[in-house]
Amino acid sequence: MIKSSIKIYLASKSPRRRKLLKQLGLNFKSFSVGLNEEILDGEHPVQTVKRLALHKSEAAAKKVKNGVIITADTIVVLGKDIIGKPKSEKDAFNILSKLSGKTHIVYTGFVLNNLSNSKKIVGYEKTDVTFRKLSSREIKDYIKTGSPMDKAGAYGIQDDFGAVFVEKVNGCYYNVVGLPLAKVYKSLMEVL
Repeated sequence: MIKSSIKIYLASKSPRRRKLLKQLGLNFKSFSVGLNEEILDGEHPVQTVKRLALHKSEAAAKKVKNGVIITADTIVVLGKDIIGKPKSEKDAFNILSKLSGKTHIVYTGFVLNNLSNSKKIVGYEKTDVTFRKLSSREIKDYIKTGSPMDKAGAYGIQDDFGAVFVEKVNGCYYNVVGLPLAKVYKSLMEVL
């Protein structure tokens, strides 16, 4: 466990990220930085998640005078297509139909920025996730719950029905939830 007198901030509105940091026993405050998470054509997914996490970190640094700011961004990639959060229920249906029976990659970029000592770490994690074949009814029933609407790839692996879509995970499970916990913990120890 990390015990620090330095304030720690999570600049994210994700309840999943808040829950993951609580698992580490961290005392932190969270706030949101409402940014346009723009996906650029031709940009590699690793560059995309790092850029977006850095952009969030820079915006968060304007709200906090000192302490450590943690930011992250997660995307799902199928083939060459970057998939963010669904824009509508129809979009969620199309996304889940595309992921059905296939393996996709989840990328999360993260930044830990210690404003007190100017130490900053920018990192990322990559995890392969294989979905079983999904029926249209399963997808529609899941969308009715509203759960897919705030998640990259339109599903949650952690604590809702989306978990039963996943056949196999190769890599960091917590990355799929939204924050590669082991890497973030190690990075936090390095910036403190």
